[in-house]
Amino acid sequence: MSENPYVSHEARILEVKDLTPREKLFTLRFVDPEVGENFNFKPGQFVIVDVRGFGEFPISLCSSPTRKGYIQLCIRKAGRMTKFVHKMREGEIVGIRGPYGNDFPMEEMEDSNLVLVAGGLGMAPLRSVLWYAIDSGRYEQIWLFYGTKAYEDLLFRDEVVHLLKHGDAVNCKVKLAYEVESPSCVYLEKGFSDRVCRGVVTDLFRGEEFDVENTYALICGPPIMYKFVVRELLNRKLSPGRIYMTLERRMRCGIGKCGHCVVGTSTSLKYVCKDGPVFTYWDALSTRGLI
Repeated sequence: MSENPYVSHEARILEVKDLTPREKLFTLRFVDPEVGENFNFKPGQFVIVDVRGFGEFPISLCSSPTRKGYIQLCIRKAGRMTKFVHKMREGEIVGIRGPYGNDFPMEEMEDSNLVLVAGGLGMAPLRSVLWYAIDSGRYEQIWLFYGTKAYEDLLFRDEVVHLLKHGDAVNCKVKLAYEVESPSCVYLEKGFSDRVCRGVVTDLFRGEEFDVENTYALICGPPIMYKFVVRELLNRKLSPGRIYMTLERRMRCGIGKCGHCVVGTSTSLKYVCKDGPVFTYWDALSTRGLI
């Protein structure tokens, strides 16, 4: 967007939508139409949100590049900066710089099956992949395995429930796992007993078969989730090179200058913001501390 990596561009907040008690969805459009026209990103990349005179923070884009004219960010209220942003309203201005980082290799994965495994807030970056895959129609079968603590914590609830009911029409099969029982979860489970269950996200693999030679898995969620999901995929003989993970928790500056996201050793050193945030499981095996 700019030769100076520290320059951000003004974006106006078009809509603020409450997703859960902790997360809000912000829809933004660049004030300068030329900037908006030239802003191109791929699923998995992130931007830096700059609140003028207050601070900045990195966050993944959760909208799909197939949907033009706006970008969307799912922001969890977790610290000083995000609490401030949660108080902002439609019409206010923030700065956006980026996009940064690498992306999921969507072109390489065309004509293949996609298994998306999301846990909690990990649904946000995978939403970009999900709608890109559905909109483009270039993929065989799409599975979305989504684990959440409770129905009230379900991100993009309307979209997920709609795909749970009607996703087969676009080759997308959605399965949900929840930990805390509620009337809403019980209602969904009664209507979709083969797709909704009480448990953890790996429980959703039961009864599903993948052609491992023509399948890619994309994972995002809390660190503890990776261990068990990767084990499940490896047990199914999926190649480590076909397992992609997005790792964002260490990012800060976005351009590899602050050193906050450096992991590994002298033989295998990675900057999460520059070399990632998308990595294969091979990368994780060769880089200490990556996950």
